[in-house]
Amino acid sequence: MRDPRCIFITGASSGIGEALALSYAAPGVRLLLTGRDGGRLDGVAVRCRERGADVATTLIDVTDRTALAAWISARDGEIPIDLVIANAGISAGTGGGVETEAQARAIFATNLDGVLNSIHPLIPAMVARRRGQVALMSSLASFRGLPGAAAYSGSKAAVRVYGEALRGDLAPHKVTVSVICPGFVVSRMTAVNRFPMPFLMDAEKAAAIIRTGLAAGKGRVAFPFPTYAVSWLLGMLPTALVDALLARAPRKGG
Repeated sequence: MRDPRCIFITGASSGIGEALALSYAAPGVRLLLTGRDGGRLDGVAVRCRERGADVATTLIDVTDRTALAAWISARDGEIPIDLVIANAGISAGTGGGVETEAQARAIFATNLDGVLNSIHPLIPAMVARRRGQVALMSSLASFRGLPGAAAYSGSKAAVRVYGEALRGDLAPHKVTVSVICPGFVVSRMTAVNRFPMPFLMDAEKAAAIIRTGLAAGKGRVAFPFPTYAVSWLLGMLPTALVDALLARAPRKGG
């Protein structure tokens, strides 16, 4: 969607979410921002207001379905939301061990349920208005499960495939769905990685790529291209071959 005037972004207190909020901030734009770090979220809001945007924030965990739905519906009732970017996500590794059930469930709760909780309160209204855009944050890790990050890869794969299917369902209603698949982006999430991250990108550059892709209504915004190509190829090669290749790869820390 070109020039959305009311934009809802989850996970806006840092990383890509923060960069997107700042990128969209301008006079005549309303930003609805959620996050779990109140101090950082307030700081982002101040910077967005300095750029002329009208900003509303709230501290709601995206796993809190009831509270999030109530806040979204109230804000949409004030000014219709044009674009929702379900960006909030978490990651954790195993450090070479086996992922615990608690960690796996926590990651799926935020990365998958959190996305559903962020978009579904808006879909009926967008369908009724016959306009709007839904953007889901997946990852290049969604194309092939990575040892050491099973829940992260799995949750992002579910988001990607769900978004791709939802795009077809909502297209007849003039609601656009875009799936975002970034590679390594500078953030608090990647700051804990203790292995080489090829084509590591600044959050500001990632936000610019995402914004351009969303404005064009792309179904998939995947970047950077070299990492995207490798990720896609790993998902296409025989499982035994990829298993052997990934067995030598470093694992994400805890």
